[in-house]
Amino acid sequence: MIHFDFAGLSARFKEIETICQEDGFWEDREKAQNLLKEKKSIENRINEYEKLRSELEDISVLIELAEEEEDESLVTEIEDAYAKLIEKTEAMRIKILLDGEYDGNNAIISIHAGSGGLDAQDWAEMLMRMYTRWSERKGFKVKTLDYSSDDAAGIKSATFLISGENAYGYLKNEKGVHRVVRISPFDSSGRRHTSFASLDVTPELNADVTVDIDPEDLRIDTFRSSGAGGQHVNTTDSAIRITHLPTNIVVSCQNERSQHQNKDTAMKILMAKLLELKEQEHKDRVDDLKGDYSQISWGSQIRSYVFHPYSLVKDHRTNAEVGNVYAVMDGDLDYFINEKLKQK
Repeated sequence: MIHFDFAGLSARFKEIETICQEDGFWEDREKAQNLLKEKKSIENRINEYEKLRSELEDISVLIELAEEEEDESLVTEIEDAYAKLIEKTEAMRIKILLDGEYDGNNAIISIHAGSGGLDAQDWAEMLMRMYTRWSERKGFKVKTLDYSSDDAAGIKSATFLISGENAYGYLKNEKGVHRVVRISPFDSSGRRHTSFASLDVTPELNADVTVDIDPEDLRIDTFRSSGAGGQHVNTTDSAIRITHLPTNIVVSCQNERSQHQNKDTAMKILMAKLLELKEQEHKDRVDDLKGDYSQISWGSQIRSYVFHPYSLVKDHRTNAEVGNVYAVMDGDLDYFINEKLKQK
């Protein structure tokens, strides 16, 4: 049973409206922008609900009219309207499931090629394109934060920010190992290869969320940027790599315009990873986290993408399957995302 708290949303909307009218609202610009973002999100949800209710009333009127007039010609129109309403209601039901503390936030995705050389690196690049295409379909923005390419093919790793309402809520369950089976384009014998890439997903934290990190626990390295990023790339040692020594978590950023901006962005990513890890490990403080949490376990395979000897994408957690692997690689991911959310 999914509960839609219309009254609670309406009350929160009015509360934010009152706050927006207070003197000094814009003194903390980032906090103000986050409140306005929340206000817009609530307004969209309320409007979506009202529109669905209005469409349901229209269908009820059509049914009454068809019965009174005994007009069978309206049946097709009623059936079409009802099918569209069911589709819209299902989409809203998925949104209601996104009720986690950070589900409404932007998402930070990190992709790392597994073992397998060029095949794995090419696969990692294909996954990055897949999530970029999915984001474009949603009207979300994508910004590359870190990109390590290979001269021969593909990428060793990449980190990118997906900005849009509920981006993290939709993508949080994509975390894990993604497996591909295909005829290798790098094998002159045309043999079938299996390759892996790991995906990590963390929320972009709002300005009012802070994580206490002991500076003594950090190793900060600078290096020269490489890969896609603009004119500033390969000119200065502006790229930043931060290692959290107690957990061995490593984050890096190279595509901002200055070393200072790269450091700020890398720290935000690190804070998000540590906060998520703290909650997963049920620790009271980040300082309590010890051990090697440097990457996702290769045993945590969540999905397989088969190009040969047949076409199939299968999610191993939900058993959801799609026969058109090319459509999925072009960003048609909603079925898998929604099926996993429904498990909740």
